[in-house]
Amino acid sequence: MSWIKEIDEHEASGELAEVYAALQKMRGKVANILKIHSLNPRSLKNHVDLYMTLMFGDSGLGRGERESIAVVTSAANECDYCVNHHEEALKRYQKDPETLKLLREANGFAGLDARAAAMLAHARKLTKTPAEVSAADIDALRVAGFDDRDILDITLIVAYFNFVNRVALGLGVAFSDKELTGYRA
Repeated sequence: MSWIKEIDEHEASGELAEVYAALQKMRGKVANILKIHSLNPRSLKNHVDLYMTLMFGDSGLGRGERESIAVVTSAANECDYCVNHHEEALKRYQKDPETLKLLREANGFAGLDARAAAMLAHARKLTKTPAEVSAADIDALRVAGFDDRDILDITLIVAYFNFVNRVALGLGVAFSDKELTGYRA
């Protein structure tokens, strides 16, 4: 639950019921971060479309890299909802508990390969001090092996999670162990 009214799947009608049905078919269930949009079904649909494009669409970034960005950005914002959700997804790609802990802390990336360290340091900087990002930061991503499309995708994913973190934190979106699991990949 959250701090505002939400419409559950069994109470939904019209456009909201259609969006919920599509989510259940696609993802297996409806996450609380999406139910928060239930009073505005169009924002829910647009949110899902953006999420699916950024996290599952064509990209030079692998799924594990995208989930790493989600975890680091969310950790930098202290958004437990998104950290827990995306750490759960990241566990499909990252098996090392020490690396998972490092990403969850989002406070330094020593020990990661140069590509991952550059990407995640950029995600943290863009989250914590966006006005300090410069062309030199973009050049550092290029040196680490990212092309401009990859850099755009990194930036869009960071921006998306900053948006979602603020929705979750601003409206008190909560999670439970049951809510964290059982999604289709």
